[in-house]
Amino acid sequence: MKFKYLFVLIGFLIACPGVEASQRRSPVVMAVEKVSPAVVNISIVVKEKASPFFPFGRDDFFKDFFPEFFTREYQHTSLGSGVIMDGKNGYIVTNHHVVAGATEIKVITSDQMEYVGKTIGSDPRSDLAVIKIEAKEKLPEAKLGDSDDLMIGETVIAIGNPFGLTHTVTTGVVSALDRSVRAEDRIYRHFIQTDASINPGNSGGPLLNIDGDLIGINTAIYQKAQGIGFAIPINKAKRIVRELLRAGEVRPPWIGLDLQELTKDLKSHFGLPAEKRGVLVSDVYLGSPAEKAGIKRGDVILSLEGFAVDSPEEYHETLGEYTANERLSFKIFRKGKQINLTVEASSFPMELASDVFYRRVGIRIEERGTKGQAGVIIEEVRKDSEAGRIGLRPGDVILQINDRAMTGTKEFKEAVSLYHHLSSLNLVVKRGAYAYSLTLPF
Repeated sequence: MKFKYLFVLIGFLIACPGVEASQRRSPVVMAVEKVSPAVVNISIVVKEKASPFFPFGRDDFFKDFFPEFFTREYQHTSLGSGVIMDGKNGYIVTNHHVVAGATEIKVITSDQMEYVGKTIGSDPRSDLAVIKIEAKEKLPEAKLGDSDDLMIGETVIAIGNPFGLTHTVTTGVVSALDRSVRAEDRIYRHFIQTDASINPGNSGGPLLNIDGDLIGINTAIYQKAQGIGFAIPINKAKRIVRELLRAGEVRPPWIGLDLQELTKDLKSHFGLPAEKRGVLVSDVYLGSPAEKAGIKRGDVILSLEGFAVDSPEEYHETLGEYTANERLSFKIFRKGKQINLTVEASSFPMELASDVFYRRVGIRIEERGTKGQAGVIIEEVRKDSEAGRIGLRPGDVILQINDRAMTGTKEFKEAVSLYHHLSSLNLVVKRGAYAYSLTLPF
């Protein structure tokens, strides 16, 4: 009787070969089949001029002001991944560091079609970029998921092109959420951490849930990671991509607050319990989103969007994760009570650039410019500021703010608008025949 049933089972399997195949087509297989057509290979070429005899050959500042030294062109290539988020318009999302500095971008789709890519916008703070390709027909696109409902331990799938090997699939689980990672001189926040293998070539590729929904953009900026991968949550990526498509860059939100450290004496003065930590609002700009929301001078900010802020630097770093026109939640301590407020952030008002710069840095610039020369002229230096203490004086010329060359007041205002959320600025200041690099608190 046992042999009879065995022969029946064998006969059933022979007659129905699809049964084994259907059992092998797991949810992971189906998710990969669903999204793979939307994953692309990105290769870039970076060309730059430099002199092997000039020690600052790869510094953008010296390229701008000493072009005569750069006589030899260098070229290098790199590889990465991307995922099509809008097949109709040919929009592809990848990492900023994948396309940074690219002079040529080549995109190869899953059907081995090759396209020329164009950078629409790129944001180093979030490590996201949008590129566009022109296709005759609508391209396959990934279905966007929801990264706010991720569960620690759930299965995730990473697809990319590590080491130039096309469409490599790795799997793992969500190991942690809201991870902060320091890479070089920048802190990246709110990452998804996974044990799915993510190598440099995977950068910009999709992280999927078991249903094949796009829940993150893989990034390999943390070179020390071994057995640990990180991805940018798709809900954050949606906000960044929307800004990149709208303006080509991401402007940090303007709240309109000046802050200072909360010392032990200040804690006692404002009645803040010893175990509480926060930052003190030292001033509120008239007409700012903060004033409209009811934040007042002397308030203590305990948290922003649920993240505790213990210093002005931490506040600015947290604020930099968001974009203009978002509604941000603040927890405030005022007169012994905790208050919850919502602030609708706006874009930075350009007309405030000179005032903000003077209040925070202690430098007022001349609006008339430098009469055809590079830079903006310092008109006044407040003596009690850090700029005054280190010896800056009227007549000095600011050539550069962070990575932006100053060619006039327009560029100066744009730089303040772009960097107003930072806690410090790097300046290149010229006096006479010499230029100096320095860092000032902001």
